[in-house]
Amino acid sequence: MAFDLVIRGGRVVDGSGTGAYRADVGIAGDRIAAIGRLAERGREEIDADGLVVSPGFIDGHTHFDAQVFWDPHGANSCWQGVTSVVMGNCGFTIAPVHDEARALVLRNLERAEDIDATALAEGIDWTWQTFPEYLEALERVPKSIHYAANIGHSALRTWAMGERAFEEEAGEDDLRRMREQLRAALLSGAIGFTTSRSEHHETSDDRPVASRIASWDELHALVDVMGELGIGMLEGGTEGFLSPNPEEREIVFEHVRRIAIDQSVPVTAGLIATREGGRAMLDRIDRIAAAGGRMIGQSHCRGISVLLGFRTRLPFDVLPEWIPFRERPLEEQKRALRDPETRARLAKAAMEGDYDRWRGIGAMPRKPDWDGIRVFDRGLPPWPSIREVAAERGVSPAEAMVDLALESDFECLFIQPSLYPQDEEVLLDVLRHPRTVMTFSDSGAHLSQICDASIQTHLLGHWVRDAGAFTLEEGVRMLTLEPAQAWGFADRGLLREGMLADLNVFDPETVGPAVPRIVNDLPGGGQRLSQGATGFAATVVAGEVAFRDGEATGRHAGRLIRNRRAMGNG
Repeated sequence: MAFDLVIRGGRVVDGSGTGAYRADVGIAGDRIAAIGRLAERGREEIDADGLVVSPGFIDGHTHFDAQVFWDPHGANSCWQGVTSVVMGNCGFTIAPVHDEARALVLRNLERAEDIDATALAEGIDWTWQTFPEYLEALERVPKSIHYAANIGHSALRTWAMGERAFEEEAGEDDLRRMREQLRAALLSGAIGFTTSRSEHHETSDDRPVASRIASWDELHALVDVMGELGIGMLEGGTEGFLSPNPEEREIVFEHVRRIAIDQSVPVTAGLIATREGGRAMLDRIDRIAAAGGRMIGQSHCRGISVLLGFRTRLPFDVLPEWIPFRERPLEEQKRALRDPETRARLAKAAMEGDYDRWRGIGAMPRKPDWDGIRVFDRGLPPWPSIREVAAERGVSPAEAMVDLALESDFECLFIQPSLYPQDEEVLLDVLRHPRTVMTFSDSGAHLSQICDASIQTHLLGHWVRDAGAFTLEEGVRMLTLEPAQAWGFADRGLLREGMLADLNVFDPETVGPAVPRIVNDLPGGGQRLSQGATGFAATVVAGEVAFRDGEATGRHAGRLIRNRRAMGNG
């Protein structure tokens, strides 16, 4: 047999969770053609001696809907071994959209997903209005990885209702238009429908995003379309599970139970592994399964955290003493902070500031947790807390942050847990639960605050190698077969003959996330967090070496993944 690519002599970890073995992998076209001891040479070869060969990783929760039009690579997921992503989560998509009402769709995205407004305006060549037309546009753009697309509730509402989507419940005509467009989207290849009821999802003009205005009756009517067609999974809508009000939690559960059981539509949602909330959600997932429904919790292996720094944002930015200072150019800020009087005044304000007074303004207006804020000086933990660093230096935590920033030319970043810090014991229970998938990265969104595209390499570097909580075979299965099964991707997630040739070749002793850095490469020169990884020799997408030694090769074999019941499935 003639092979286009042979990956020779690697340690095959095939995604099934069973033991690794040494073998060659031969690829012909876009498929795995043979696994074993191969005498035939390939047109191209990769020496994998001492390295792991695994299926490409799959991320089920991303927001690449806009980025895919200006970034052919799929950063930052592509650097972490991810070869297939699911986008359009939390109700946020850029289709359907009317030509004259694009601003309404972008209003939903700009703050809630922290995506640069200039990049959205300059980076998208709007050639669609309906969701099927959007999918056709996705087919045409060059892609180094594969993309599956959900249709989002907020976009669907604004397409049907215009400005009223942010103010009113849907009428009969509105609902009819939404149902028709949802049906067209699913029949053309959308893999699901997504929504959000989260109080944290607001528009750029301080209003709830459109999906939050929708009634439960509206959501059930839309889900009915999915049930009638037998297509797709509902993502989101469970945010009330975190409510302190037990009655509200039970109401939300009854609606989710109705969707999963009575309407026969699978449900998936993010699962924050707090001590009370994480275990309570696992219990609800199990109750739905026991009643015959299907619900999948999307877990995170590090804990959703915000990145802080002088080149991006600081908790102090909301304080009156800091606001005019932070409006100055960075070089002026550096010079000012070298003045002992200015440094002391600003540090005192940071330590004593009334953060509660400013709650609700911006992304991080809360009192700094000096034990929780850690110096992000390496890709994997442990990271020293800023309080520990301050004690070693004999200064206040705020002064320590200033000193570290000046010493690094403002490059130093700090990592702070979100409002819902995860409990490590509960997190491990969540990661091991049979009805959860480790996939909650949000990659493509939160460009200036959160950098969680690296959860796949964090899992392998921290939980598999350093902590020993999972075997390598278990870790790879969590990143490949489990998400493939959850989202119905039958041709990937396993290293088997006949499967799509999406593979990673990596060093298990060095694989892990790199320290993030801030770059200005968005359309219009906007800023984002960039995070690479270590340990990858190659990532193969549809038989083509898309990334080698952490660098893009310029090959764009990625495709649009349509649901299996749609015509022209990718």
